[in-house]
Amino acid sequence: MEMFTQLVKEISENAWLLGGVFVASMVVSTAMVVTVLILMPPDYFVGKAPRPFLEGRPLWVRVLATVLKNGLAWVLLAFGLVLSVPGVPGQGLLTIMVGLLLADFPGKRSLERRLVRVHAVHSVANKIRARFNKPPLLGLD
Repeated sequence: MEMFTQLVKEISENAWLLGGVFVASMVVSTAMVVTVLILMPPDYFVGKAPRPFLEGRPLWVRVLATVLKNGLAWVLLAFGLVLSVPGVPGQGLLTIMVGLLLADFPGKRSLERRLVRVHAVHSVANKIRARFNKPPLLGLD
């Protein structure tokens, strides 16, 4: 019992640090989501698949960039899951969507489409795009 009391005391003494982490996570995740959404072409979800990553670049550049891109994708997916927990501020579902957009795995395209068709996701995504004078995402009907 004393150990639990000590843990609660330490957490309460460092509440400002925990609050700072929450605020920073919310700001960073929101900035990433907004950046991806405004750079995404409106027809990204229309058709079979987007064009190959870094088409026309040397093989070593494509391999290195793909490894880095997938590493970032898995970090964002994990971060999005944490942000989806009640009480943790941030855009959990949208951060997960950005992670999925970056990742390469079988079945990715259908998973992306299912996630973006969730009303809460595509309505927020289109509101963000409208705020930056971008057309709404197509292929969500």
